[in-house]
Amino acid sequence: MFIATLLCNPATPCVDPALVDSLRNAWGGGEALWLCPDVAAEFPLEALPENQWQVWEDLQSLGVDLIVQPAATRRKKMLLADMDSTMIEQECIDELAEEAGVGPRVKEITARAMNGELDFDGALTERVGLLAGLPETVITQVLDNRITLMPGGRQLLATMKANGAYAALVSGGFTAFTARIAAELGFDENRANTLLVQDGKLTGKPSLPILGREAKVETLEQITARLGISEADVIAVGDGANDLGMLLRAGSGVALHAKPSVAAQCEIRINHGDLTALLYLQGYAQDAFQHTLKG
Repeated sequence: MFIATLLCNPATPCVDPALVDSLRNAWGGGEALWLCPDVAAEFPLEALPENQWQVWEDLQSLGVDLIVQPAATRRKKMLLADMDSTMIEQECIDELAEEAGVGPRVKEITARAMNGELDFDGALTERVGLLAGLPETVITQVLDNRITLMPGGRQLLATMKANGAYAALVSGGFTAFTARIAAELGFDENRANTLLVQDGKLTGKPSLPILGREAKVETLEQITARLGISEADVIAVGDGANDLGMLLRAGSGVALHAKPSVAAQCEIRINHGDLTALLYLQGYAQDAFQHTLKG
């Protein structure tokens, strides 16, 4: 048995009941269940539709995301999330680069690295090198003035944790950022690279070894083994090429507003919804969302 989910950006509700009924009838699906009026609906299917991706493409032009997945395994016990452009709306290294006056150069390298055009380790080393001499205090300034949370993140963490899930933030960015974002959102742990500092200034070098694509996969392996759960119990979310390893290994790998080359390799692509999409995918209705962490 499969579940088809249609969802959109909650800020601009556009999932039409007539659209849901039309698709349900065309695919011979069961009764539709509305998880949130005009925002998210689902219905059961006995088999994968052959024209799934053609319909997906048609719905994209309407601002609607479509996901078809096995029904039995969609509720997860662990969230594994990227940070930059996933749990936050920015790339932290790009924001630091703006303060250093090398914003355009660093943004170009970041975009190419996230699209898989450049080696991640080399691209990170080059970008960090351009930050040499920047006062360490700039990190706090950037966090306070430039970094904003991705919509839906608080509900995602609070709801999954209220239902017993474990949450890990794993980033190719920096611990100075992940520590604060993890604490603010309620992640159980965070892993990232460390910016080296000497005499109150960035040295222009990251600590070694660099946490990249393979390290994210290792995080998935290590935490699931420690918790005694399977990789199928994990929902992972990210947007860049360095996230592909964990996205393809996790039970549900969500490409969220991802680079085209990344999304093309993932079965679950969210281009319109926010982070609450990860809750709708697991069958949580809006009235079951938690908005603050318990305890």
